[in-house]
Amino acid sequence: MASKSDQLLIVVSILEGRKFPKSQRHTLVVQAKFDGEQLATDPVEHKEQPQFCTELAWELDRRTLHQHRLQRTPIKLQCYAVDSSTSAKENVGYIVLDLRSVQEAKQPPKWYPLLSSKYTKLKPALLLSMVLENDTKQLPDPFKAKKAPPRPGSPVLANLESVKLEAVLNEDEGYHQIGPADLCKDMFILSVTVAFATNLEQLISSSAKLASEGSEFFFFYCLLDNDVTSEPFQNLISPNFEPERASVRIRSNDKLLRAFFSQQQNLQIHLCCGNQSLGRTDIPLAALVKNSVDLAKEAATTEGAFVLQPPNRTKQSLQAVPVDLQPTVGVAIILRREDVSAELPEPPIESRDGFKSPVKKSLAVDIHPEPAPAKTRPRSPSPTHRSPVRLLTSPPSPPDHQHSESEAESLPEDAEHVEPKKSELLAPALAATDVALESEADIQASSITVSAPKIAIPASAHHYCFSMDLRSIRHLNVGFPVNCMLRYAYQFFGSAAPIMTNPAVEIKKNTEVFLPQSYCAFDFAALPNQLQDTFLRIPLVVEMWHRDPSSKDILLGTCSIQLSHLLTSEKTRFLGRSDQQHWRQTYSERLPVIKAQGSNEKVAELSYVAVLEDMGLVKAQDILISESSLSGNQVHQKMAGAPHSGVEVAAKSRETLEYKAALELEMWKEMQEDLFDNQLKQKELSHMQALAEEWRKRDREREALVKKKEMEYNLLEEQLQKTLADLEKREKTLAHAEMETQRLQRETRAEHEFSMRELQDSNRRLREDCAHQVELERLKVRQLEEDLSRQQQQLTEAETKYKLLEKDFQQYREQQSTRPEIRLQSEINMLRLEKAELERKLESTTKSKLHYKQQWGRALKELARFKQREQENAMIRLKKQQQELEHMRLRYLAAEEKEAVKNEKHELQDIRNELNRLKQQEEKRTWKEPVCVSLNESADDHLSRLLEERDTLLRTGVYTHEDRIIAELNRQIQEAMASRAPN
Repeated sequence: MASKSDQLLIVVSILEGRKFPKSQRHTLVVQAKFDGEQLATDPVEHKEQPQFCTELAWELDRRTLHQHRLQRTPIKLQCYAVDSSTSAKENVGYIVLDLRSVQEAKQPPKWYPLLSSKYTKLKPALLLSMVLENDTKQLPDPFKAKKAPPRPGSPVLANLESVKLEAVLNEDEGYHQIGPADLCKDMFILSVTVAFATNLEQLISSSAKLASEGSEFFFFYCLLDNDVTSEPFQNLISPNFEPERASVRIRSNDKLLRAFFSQQQNLQIHLCCGNQSLGRTDIPLAALVKNSVDLAKEAATTEGAFVLQPPNRTKQSLQAVPVDLQPTVGVAIILRREDVSAELPEPPIESRDGFKSPVKKSLAVDIHPEPAPAKTRPRSPSPTHRSPVRLLTSPPSPPDHQHSESEAESLPEDAEHVEPKKSELLAPALAATDVALESEADIQASSITVSAPKIAIPASAHHYCFSMDLRSIRHLNVGFPVNCMLRYAYQFFGSAAPIMTNPAVEIKKNTEVFLPQSYCAFDFAALPNQLQDTFLRIPLVVEMWHRDPSSKDILLGTCSIQLSHLLTSEKTRFLGRSDQQHWRQTYSERLPVIKAQGSNEKVAELSYVAVLEDMGLVKAQDILISESSLSGNQVHQKMAGAPHSGVEVAAKSRETLEYKAALELEMWKEMQEDLFDNQLKQKELSHMQALAEEWRKRDREREALVKKKEMEYNLLEEQLQKTLADLEKREKTLAHAEMETQRLQRETRAEHEFSMRELQDSNRRLREDCAHQVELERLKVRQLEEDLSRQQQQLTEAETKYKLLEKDFQQYREQQSTRPEIRLQSEINMLRLEKAELERKLESTTKSKLHYKQQWGRALKELARFKQREQENAMIRLKKQQQELEHMRLRYLAAEEKEAVKNEKHELQDIRNELNRLKQQEEKRTWKEPVCVSLNESADDHLSRLLEERDTLLRTGVYTHEDRIIAELNRQIQEAMASRAPN
């Protein structure tokens, strides 16, 4: 016992909280759990800053504290919101405290946020502090009288039943205590038995991927805070696991036990694979105490086949199944007093199909089976403290056979009978004879045997052994390194599960890698013609996968292995185990791995070796070793000593009492032998019935599997029919759309060609029109040039005439100097005639000029109209660059025309100026006044002509005020107005 100074207290102070929502109908309670002991604070108001101000303490010694620190035992604080009206508790969040951080020096309190909080937006927290104190309490006086326990029906018991009861573990005595120690006087045993399971394959879909290859399934549940797992098994279709009973001892009384179980929630039993829960069932513990069962005389039992419900995340992906195909688990929960266990027969559990579980309920609570010496299975990790839970299993069954349940795919195995070993509760000083007698009595009283599945095999069936060795992969034709894993499945060998190489190996280009764990052998029974037909029809398809840890596996390619090559290979003899000759055929080959999608491209090259061994006919005596032969040997051994006693009796007289007693003894022996023979026949009959029942059970399992597969195939067929109908509709729609698209393409192509031809024609016509117009304008310009040259010639002729006339006039004036009036009059007349002629010529020139101006304006308007039409057509059909090019070309042509017109105007202006100068000279020589009037009139005419020309050019729309010709006209108009102003 630890000394007084070594006793310590772990004190957790719960001071206050913050960031809690306000609720009038709820109160807050904090429960702290450490080493199986649970403490709770008083309820406080559910407000924003609840004030707990509570200290919770656990007593332990330094050695225990050191062990807990090594094991990192946590202190878990659970915060609950309790409904004031219904007393229902709702989890708000939890806090985990590390025991290694507790110190004897007092530390300031810290805020700890609640994990997995219900109020996620507020992020509530608790103000906590931990300290390690020395326990200085006084030891109780051993001679002090104890307080008397309360009487039944007293108000103390009534108050205890209304409070929350917890199961506290007592490690030293190995039981859980429920209620105060002074009220707990009776010992009870609570046992949970998981007996059988059916239709477990309905919990997973056909395409579901488990955690890893070779994963084991097991049942898991929590019994009074103790985690319990069943024996692992691999086959979901026919689960072969040992029925186990988990028992826990409870110290309490009847009323407290009923109050405790009425407060407990349901017992949840999970079907697990690794860390994944495939299904769950809830069994109410309150049903144990609802019925009026006197626990002092009989046991309270809850048993039946409970339906396993899949998790919510996978429930949507599973199809609805009928009621008779729902996954179930057979569970029995029994609560009884410990002292009535020897006289309490427990009823056997019946499964959904009506057959009884092989678990023997009588006296099975305190018996532990002897573990198999050659095979041990790892258990789930036990708690750090010694748990009072005992796992109870039936005798171990033979190892799982690696073959299918079908007739042609299974081989028999010998039955194994294992006698249970006595529990550790029996005294170790018992004699060996007593143990033998008890074992013999047990053998006669019960038949706790588990046989392997047996089937009827045709007499002509052969025992075959097929082995496949996927040796190596080479010539990789992929652009990245591959974590290669090969996978194949061949249901004819009796295994629907895929065979995979493990672990994945990395393969690079130009390398050959040998695959680990690539050898697999299959033992099966089949008819020779069935084997040959299957090998000829169905190839073995090997899939090559790339395993990527960060994403899904990628199927790279497949390789089809024709097993018919193995049948044509050379046969060799070899000796088997029983020195019998068997046949062996071996075939090896390298095959290309073809790409899974796309073209038939070679991904890699696979090397394999296949071996087929023919073991001969399947012998009927290999199916079952009868128990009668074993019992018969025992009988012969027991009767071996009988002749000795017979010799001794024969030496005496036949009429003595001893002889009569011996005779009666022999008669009794014969009668016992007859009884023993009858018992053996009954046992044989019972074993045959068990075998028939097992056969019917496996037949029902196969039927269930076939029904499930049929349902899945029907669903897949419906989906495929829908998909085919949708594909046909889509193909029709696509064909119609393709035809419509082709028609639209043809129409668009025709429209495009027509538009291009029309555009080319319009462009050609426009070019021809423009060329024609330019040619006409050039002809007009040449005509105007000819007119100008003719006018210049006439002007030169007029000038020469004028000079001649001037000379004549000088001569005439000299001659007529004596008669000046007559000469002047004649000269005036001559000059007037010349003036009239010149005015007529000037008028004709002006009219031709006006006609030219009109033609020029019409040509400009026509050009503007052509330009506008060209712009409209170009905006619709031609591109912007062609528009600008055409516009620049037109502008260039117009500029040339403007230059030509400008030169012509300058020449006309020079002619006019020369004529005006001649007129002015002529008029100066005559009368001065008429000359001035004519000059003013000519200036007005010139100004009006310039204004008219400018307005005509602007009205055409071709020219703007910024053009050079308009600016030149404006300048001439200003000069004309300036020259007119002084006159």
